[in-house]
Amino acid sequence: MYLRNRSFLLLVLTAAFCPAALGQRLEISLPRGYVPPPLTRSAELDAAVGAAVSAANARFASAALKPDQFAVTVIDLSEGRQWQWASYRGETAIYPASVVKMFYMAAIERQLEDGRVTSTAELDRGLRDMIVDSSNEATQYLLDVITGTSSGAELPPKLFEAWQFKRNIVNRWLTSMGYKGINVNQKTFCEDAYGIEQQSRGYKGQNRNMISTDATARMMAEIVTGRLNTPARTEKMMSLMRRDPWGKAADADDQNNGFTGRFFIQRDIRDVKLWSKAGWTSKTRHDVAYIEMPGGPRFVIAVYTEDHANERDIIPTIAGAIYDRFRAR
Repeated sequence: MYLRNRSFLLLVLTAAFCPAALGQRLEISLPRGYVPPPLTRSAELDAAVGAAVSAANARFASAALKPDQFAVTVIDLSEGRQWQWASYRGETAIYPASVVKMFYMAAIERQLEDGRVTSTAELDRGLRDMIVDSSNEATQYLLDVITGTSSGAELPPKLFEAWQFKRNIVNRWLTSMGYKGINVNQKTFCEDAYGIEQQSRGYKGQNRNMISTDATARMMAEIVTGRLNTPARTEKMMSLMRRDPWGKAADADDQNNGFTGRFFIQRDIRDVKLWSKAGWTSKTRHDVAYIEMPGGPRFVIAVYTEDHANERDIIPTIAGAIYDRFRAR
């Protein structure tokens, strides 16, 4: 009993005073042989994105949409190994709302594959609810599993430093893959954060989640092309993000029909396949989607909007303009 208690004490002291030493054993691993994706800036796609941005600015001028209130990134996956991409304000870090849940899904699937997290029926239920229903409660549970942290009272500086180091595990994983300028370490809440969650986020939101559309589109592209995990785990993630614009929807803001899928409904386009993860708050409305078209064209599009959360047609307008460019090829 003494030895067990002594070992536990050493573990606590290590976490408190040397978090990096403990973290070395807990990091999320890269896929074997991983290298960053082969991205090439495309003049053709830049023109398409520019036209889509112009269309959105013109259509929503009466709604006071400003050029700095949205961002767009497109990645063309049609050519196989060489990805073409373009963006508008794509490097700008924006609060991602529930789009961050896609990043957490990718992280925990890596941990499951490496055996650092054990699969259970409850974990599967949480994953499904986090991505399909966009449950904040499921996200809170899963971020605890991923990071080995939990909510509670505020902590004194040294203990908080150790806690925050563990909470940053997804950030370190993304950095190791070359993702830049983003912050992915906070739970999502329906109301507000309290205790250590508020201490971590910052009392003025200084450490809240922040992601660019460039990073968002890249993550979706890496998931759907199987770069991050095994075929079986890739298929699992894809199945959770599969959307049917004509399927059952809880309301007009459902992920099936309230975001990118809204365009396909408006135009009665039924021969495409759609995968996505949306985010929506009182101030933001976002979506990242992977679209497969008949005959081969396939692309990822990420659109973030700010201060127009209840304007349902900005995202479909931009996605539709990009879709039309691909169809016209």
